[in-house]
Amino acid sequence: MGHPLCSSEALNKILETVCGSSKSKSVEEKNLNEKKRKKIKGRVVLMKKNVLDTTDPGATLLDWVYELVGKGVSIQLISSVHCDPENGLKGKLGKASPIEKWASRLRVTASEVEFNMSFEWEDSIGVPGAFIIKNNHRSQFYLKTVTLEDVPNHGKVHFVCNSWVYPAHRYKYDRVFFANKTYLPHQTPEALRPYREEELINLRGSKSDSGTLKEWDRVYEYAYYNDLGSPEKGPDYDRPVLGGSKEYPYPRRGKTGRPPNKKDPKTESRLPLLSLDIYVPRDERFSLVKFSDFLAYAAKSLLQILVAGVTSVLDKTPTEFDKFEDILKLYNGETDLPQGVTLAKLRDCVPWEMLKEIIRSDGERLHNFPMPDVIKADESAWRTDEEFAREMLAGVNPVSITRLKEFPPKSNLDPEVYGNQTSSITRECIEKNMNGLTVDEAIECNKMYILDHHDALMPYLGRINTTGSKIYASRTLLILQDDGTLKPLAIELSLPHPQGEKHSATSHVFTPAEKGIEGTVWQLAKAYAAVNDSGYHQLISHWLNTHAVIEPFVIATNRQLSVLHPIYKLLHPHYRDTMNINALARQILINAGGVLEMTVFPAKFSMEMSSIIYKDWVFPEQSLPADLLKRGVAVEDSSQPNGLRLLIEDYPYAVDGLEIWSAIETWVHDYCCFYYPTDDLIQGDSELQSWWTELREKGHGDKKDEPWWPKMQTLGELTQTCTIIIWVASALHAAVNFGQYSYAGYLPNRPTVSRRFMPEPGTQEYTELGTNPDLAFLKTITAQFQTLLGVSLIEVLSRHTSDEIYLGQRDTLEWTSDGQALEAFQRFGTKLKEIEKRIEERNNDERLKNRVGPVKLPYTLLYPNTSADNRKETGLTGKGIPNSVSI
Repeated sequence: MGHPLCSSEALNKILETVCGSSKSKSVEEKNLNEKKRKKIKGRVVLMKKNVLDTTDPGATLLDWVYELVGKGVSIQLISSVHCDPENGLKGKLGKASPIEKWASRLRVTASEVEFNMSFEWEDSIGVPGAFIIKNNHRSQFYLKTVTLEDVPNHGKVHFVCNSWVYPAHRYKYDRVFFANKTYLPHQTPEALRPYREEELINLRGSKSDSGTLKEWDRVYEYAYYNDLGSPEKGPDYDRPVLGGSKEYPYPRRGKTGRPPNKKDPKTESRLPLLSLDIYVPRDERFSLVKFSDFLAYAAKSLLQILVAGVTSVLDKTPTEFDKFEDILKLYNGETDLPQGVTLAKLRDCVPWEMLKEIIRSDGERLHNFPMPDVIKADESAWRTDEEFAREMLAGVNPVSITRLKEFPPKSNLDPEVYGNQTSSITRECIEKNMNGLTVDEAIECNKMYILDHHDALMPYLGRINTTGSKIYASRTLLILQDDGTLKPLAIELSLPHPQGEKHSATSHVFTPAEKGIEGTVWQLAKAYAAVNDSGYHQLISHWLNTHAVIEPFVIATNRQLSVLHPIYKLLHPHYRDTMNINALARQILINAGGVLEMTVFPAKFSMEMSSIIYKDWVFPEQSLPADLLKRGVAVEDSSQPNGLRLLIEDYPYAVDGLEIWSAIETWVHDYCCFYYPTDDLIQGDSELQSWWTELREKGHGDKKDEPWWPKMQTLGELTQTCTIIIWVASALHAAVNFGQYSYAGYLPNRPTVSRRFMPEPGTQEYTELGTNPDLAFLKTITAQFQTLLGVSLIEVLSRHTSDEIYLGQRDTLEWTSDGQALEAFQRFGTKLKEIEKRIEERNNDERLKNRVGPVKLPYTLLYPNTSADNRKETGLTGKGIPNSVSI
């Protein structure tokens, strides 16, 4: 027998069908519904497109007109607790509420605007867990946050959005934003589950998303590096496709959907050189603040060299620096740029948006470079052997030095192809400078070290040296002294055998000297070694091992982890701007004929070389402790923090880095164990497992069969994986990027090209080593135009922008609603601030000679800057760990 209420409801439905529902409602029922409805207050923070935006000057004014005719912006709340059968069992929808007084809040510039709103709420909605926003205007806006102030029986609800919302007709789906709650997939309220799943589907795109992706598309998809070459310009601009082959493996980049090149269908067509309209998902692009800063820096430092006359300058013999004083004049604004690069031509070539930034800049002459830190205190200290060695521990590339475990140094190159590549350095030539030790004793005492750029370069020397570069493969041997400093013992410079590579190498060994021709020869030997280290740093330590390897993680995370997922919330800040800066790099830096090829010695073989070295990339070895152990500069010691002991105790990068690593690891562990108290939750997390599978099989697809990938089955594996990602994106990148101008802004200290081989005795060039050693040195290293271009580039790359977010900071305090996660993050920030104090103490400890060195430059590249006021800590600060690979 049916329930009486059900029978009554059935009768009422029949009556409503016959008589009409609007006429059947009693006054009492209407009054009851009115009592159930309430108004809840809300705040919306967004940034509107400013009225001076010249790309679409009428859009903002048209938005005002649209408002007048009722086509505005509305928000519709979604219940997290009540499903609606009429909405496909999705969360029940509230009534759409318009953002009021939009037209009265017109902005001339791009800045945040806050709107007060009221939402109609009723019991059937309960606690809102998401909302749909519809933009019926003509132009997009940046939605930052939405806050509901007084939800009945709940209180505040925060929505952290940080997303561009385009006009509704640009999307095939509703734009949905979720509250700052965190759920594993199986914990998601049933009312929100379909929205969660649909949002991920939208971000993955579909096969119908063919053709060039547009700025409003929100598609994250993978592609090979097939966009570097310009074959239509001729054979010199052909470049191999990187990724998807055993010959040239590579991490994946973000898809743009541009059509194939007409001459070579395997190559993606390119945009005009100075075009900034490169597709990355809109939310991955620079903020307007950062974009303004970037354009201002670029206009003053880089684009002045790139535009109008680059080819004509390069076709001529570049003007030489005749003495070191000529280089110093660069920093006083006393040296003219090469003929043809003028402000007038710049104005003719650049878009209006860039010209605005030139006008906005500080009025300095475009080529007035700041004084690099390496020569501020002493203009010649960089030339000392102590500083040359110290920078291997505390310079811009402190990640390459290794401990020598056998003598003479051996090669891992295939002897069937390259012959015997064992080093020609002998005991006799180095033991005289080893402070009374023999080679065997020094190796036994862990005092022998090497900077080895032999194997990476030897296979390419035959091709590289057909270009304007004249490069050696190099090995630099050093000894660790009792005062903690390193002393160079010898530099070996090698070339392929004249009769062919299989006949091994021809090598020359140079040892330290201070005076006469021998002293100049030693300075040149150090310069050749520094050229190799500069190139390896830019291509491998910097580009490949931070920028390139992180991008697949950005793509996989957005495709497979919902914004509601705890690991998404953990990692997302460490992806900020990475896809954008990498896209810009492919456009103007690492492309065929780009700035990197112009300024770094491998030239057209640069990216191909990085692909070959990627073959040896191992994800677990990207952890700092694993890297230090692999390079032999540390040994396992369970009594020490991180389970290892440094063999070079005064190793600034390693000492500071291990403290940062430990702080990150503790934070990640505390965060993850809150959401995954047992390993079975990790194993059963469908999104997490899909993320990790796709990352291995697609993002780093050329490495998918490697046995070293973590299995992602335990809390330890999850903690280690996320710690590595955060370390690489934040601290490692900071260590190899933000010191570039400090050390390499004065190019003689870090030359990027050598243009002639070591002069042979009996030649005019050799005689010049004695008569004019400075000119001989400058004729060998980077030429004037390349110096200007290179210094301009690294000045841009070394700057912190005014919207920088440092490690231990978030862009909003409400990034999660979980109190335990917030407490763990606060502990992380406190620990980083304590590390800042210890770094300052170490830099002031005169016993630690590698902290400051002869150039009087304290090591601050791993100073977190968590305590910084971001608006003041901008520009060439030489310190600070941003959350992400963002420049």
